[in-house]
Amino acid sequence: MTGRDRPAAALALLLLAALVVLGAGLGLRDPWPSDEPRFALVARQMVASGDWWFPRRGSELYSDKPPMLMWLQALSYQLTGHWRVAFLLPSLLAGLATLALTWDLGRRLWSPRVGLLAAVAVLGAVMFSFQFKRAQIDPLITALITLANWGLVVHLLRGPNWPAFWLGCFAAGLGVITKGVGVIALLMLVPYVLLRRAGWPEVTRTAASGWRWAGGALAVFGAIGLWLVPMAAQALARGTPEYLGYLHDILFNQTARRYAGQVGGHESKPLWYFVPVLLLHFFPLSLAYGAAWHDARAAWRGRDARVALLLGWCALVFVFFTLAGGKREVYVLPMLPMLALALGPTLQRIADAPWLHRTALAAAAAIAVALLAAGLWALSGRWTRMDTVMTERGMAEAWPAMARWMLAAGGLCVVLVAALRVQRGVQVLLACLAVVWIAWGVGLAPLGNGAASAADVMRRADALAGADGEIALVAWKEQNLLMAPRPVQDFGFKVPPAQQFERAVSWLQAAPQRRWVFALSSAVAPCVDESRVTTVGSSNRRAWWMFQADAVRPGCRLPQPAGRAAEDEDEGG
Repeated sequence: MTGRDRPAAALALLLLAALVVLGAGLGLRDPWPSDEPRFALVARQMVASGDWWFPRRGSELYSDKPPMLMWLQALSYQLTGHWRVAFLLPSLLAGLATLALTWDLGRRLWSPRVGLLAAVAVLGAVMFSFQFKRAQIDPLITALITLANWGLVVHLLRGPNWPAFWLGCFAAGLGVITKGVGVIALLMLVPYVLLRRAGWPEVTRTAASGWRWAGGALAVFGAIGLWLVPMAAQALARGTPEYLGYLHDILFNQTARRYAGQVGGHESKPLWYFVPVLLLHFFPLSLAYGAAWHDARAAWRGRDARVALLLGWCALVFVFFTLAGGKREVYVLPMLPMLALALGPTLQRIADAPWLHRTALAAAAAIAVALLAAGLWALSGRWTRMDTVMTERGMAEAWPAMARWMLAAGGLCVVLVAALRVQRGVQVLLACLAVVWIAWGVGLAPLGNGAASAADVMRRADALAGADGEIALVAWKEQNLLMAPRPVQDFGFKVPPAQQFERAVSWLQAAPQRRWVFALSSAVAPCVDESRVTTVGSSNRRAWWMFQADAVRPGCRLPQPAGRAAEDEDEGG
């Protein structure tokens, strides 16, 4: 009996493969910018302070995002006791949940085979593995939106199933308190209403059950209220400008204005911005787009509500983010599971098509050649541009070993291409993609971790300060505070560097013999005597200095910029 004849066994194998691909490297690296150190730092401070309602980034309240991901990271730490595992564990579990939900919904709508193919397409997509191996909010919000879609679709197409509907609405509410756009799951109701009014078959029709539909709204707001009501009550009770400002910012600035592109310094993007994302970032699922177009037209003519509902929701999500002022590739990640499901029957139809396997094999061969070429070029010493980049990032010493990992991955892909060839081109491509992600997780990322995470720079700063020294941060990044081996002083994060510097100078003068300032060199250079500073290294293309009171130019004041908010706002969450 084959895996396709045993749905549970096939799902287990899929999840095992996902665990290997997504979990490779778990515990081998620290959080990397731009977002990972921010969330891990907030989670660590939650655990340390015991205040889980009001996240902090250093000495400041952190209001850019609701605390759902940080809660899960903090809980993961309490379960595992290791931050290197805890900060990535929510993303790993979210990935496994997303795949299981995709499989189950495909099984319910079509067959276990369709569900399996859709889930494999999700796991194989470049964006999926790239994002779910990182500790950002997007993997979690994708899992919650997929759970919401699962509950809604089960009710709307295989119902009535009110518990599933309420669960879906509750998951949408959890999505809102994870990242405001979690509400997009409820857009599934729009094509449902249109299909129902048009009299399409397979659409669930219920008797007058207004109170049950209203229960969905209660589930959404109930989930939101789990966080919002206690948080708002405590903020109002404390009544200080700090907590009232937090309440106002997280409720108004970080949702509506972010969608409009007024927060975060997003550049204006064209209306077609997400088109190449669907082609390149959803690859290799995008190989099926041409064949799926034919099937989608046939499904429309046949009034297949399953395909219409899923593609209708995907289209609405696409339009929603296209019209947004701020655009990033990852915003459309929640579309991937439903798009793969809508294309599931197509995937089943073309699974053995020679053209698909030839195309996939060519793509696998291209990946192999690119890895080999990159590794050889790096080891030859003639890739001067990349050598410069790696030096700027503090990874120059690790670069040759990283090149050897690329060679090894490329060589393994060559073996796969030669051994399996055209008849199993799709399997070869998926295996090569898995090789890339595993090599990154267990080889490349650990080699670059010390520089990318700022751990090396902070260890050198700690050694320079000595056992009795004290360190303060100026113009710092979250990774600097997170990776500091000892407690350090900060003077705010969003506070302009000039004001941070003024406070740091007063702090230095109170104990000039044992106090040091760790600062971004470009931010403090006008007021610091470079001959009296120690360069502790470069990290993330920034040079960092350490100095004491005698390096400060008397009476010097840094220029007052408009602020750092645009530079430091959340780039990926």
